[in-house]
Amino acid sequence: MEQKDFILREIEKIGLIISSIRQKLFGGKENLSLTIENKINDASGMLLEESDFNLNEFLSLNIEESNEYISTFKGFNNENIELLADCISQICMTDNSGGSKKYLEKALQLYELCNLKSKTYSLKRENKIVTLANDIRNKTTDNQTN
Repeated sequence: MEQKDFILREIEKIGLIISSIRQKLFGGKENLSLTIENKINDASGMLLEESDFNLNEFLSLNIEESNEYISTFKGFNNENIELLADCISQICMTDNSGGSKKYLEKALQLYELCNLKSKTYSLKRENKIVTLANDIRNKTTDNQTN
């Protein structure tokens, strides 16, 4: 019973951390001068400090390695994985440079991981997947025409 309580607290902790990162980055208009690099660095620093989750390392991993890395954290249930994907995609939606494509791809991968692990279908998640796939396709097309 005590082990289950610990796991539940870890799940809640990860969710709160990701929510606070999103609030800090997008909560008010005072952050308009933040660049994509600053946003990623802030999010990465907060995740590393609060939960030992290395966002930079995670972003550099391939699909299998990413799934394995996330599975090592007890606090990452489907809801928290989706929150992390929301955070990454929201950061990158504000950036118009081609560098954000890899972040969008990672967010898409996280949503797809949620689909694999979830026992229920989410129309909202599917809409996010379609939107991200279109954004990635558009960034690829824009890069090829330039």
